[in-house]
Amino acid sequence: MPSFPDRLPAHGFCDDEQTRRLLRSRPPRQALAWAATCLGGPVVSARALRGGMSSAVHLVTVRRPGGQRDRAVLRRYVQPDPDEPDPAAREARALRLAETADVPTPALLAVDPDGRQAGVPALLMTRLPGRVDWWPADPDRWLERLAGLLPRIHGTVLPPGGPLPRFAAYRQDSYRPPGWARYPRAWERAVEISRGPAPDLPAVLLHRDFHPGNVLWRYGRVSGVVDWLGACTGPAAADVAHCRVNLLTMGADVAERFTVSWERVAGIAYHPWGDVVTVVGFLDDLRDDWGSERLLVEDMLARAVADLGG
Repeated sequence: MPSFPDRLPAHGFCDDEQTRRLLRSRPPRQALAWAATCLGGPVVSARALRGGMSSAVHLVTVRRPGGQRDRAVLRRYVQPDPDEPDPAAREARALRLAETADVPTPALLAVDPDGRQAGVPALLMTRLPGRVDWWPADPDRWLERLAGLLPRIHGTVLPPGGPLPRFAAYRQDSYRPPGWARYPRAWERAVEISRGPAPDLPAVLLHRDFHPGNVLWRYGRVSGVVDWLGACTGPAAADVAHCRVNLLTMGADVAERFTVSWERVAGIAYHPWGDVVTVVGFLDDLRDDWGSERLLVEDMLARAVADLGG
């Protein structure tokens, strides 16, 4: 049976001291008081949940008047993002729509969109059982089940009125090829493609940040898909590509096996445009040196550009 390299994914698991203080410290009294009011009892514990890098996420436990204890997840948007001025309101809308998807998702309990009550924009949602699994005992089954989630998400009926934004590549400070690039022309062509029109593909519900760190498992089965802040609508290839790039930490063959599994379940061929817009959307991060993985990312990009006639 194929196995995965025994490596620890850096994303969300190797905090520096500043990140630990900002995201993992106990929430301030104002935030806990808001949670207590919403949940109907004082907060008796608040434990930081690992993995997130864009917001502070804690599992809070409240004691109700009768003595029973209930748990919920408190998410506070402590890092302002000029590209996302209303993160709590946006994720609340996404969670309401995600609840209609054919996958287990958190249910929205309360939202403080402007932070007047919690101190910063925040929301409360139900806690799902399970844990993130980057080191599956059965890699093939893990990949099949991971890939099988996307057609179920993408099959969600989109309501009229467009409550979610359209997919757009993440904006970068610079679109120059990285200094270490072996194929600078491929990078330049990729930027041109990413700035052009998207392919004429059906628009579906996109998770937008789909990767193993946002999937919970219990007893070898998926128990939840979390972190819906970036949800939007657009071509399914955008979700597939985001996961493909994240899986490169386990090797290029793992990313390809995931894609083959997705194609089999979805019944359609993968469109290489997804690789282009996703990798270009990571350009600023790639300049900070992803180690040897950067070469796998560049190889993925070069193949996609070639497939698109670049």
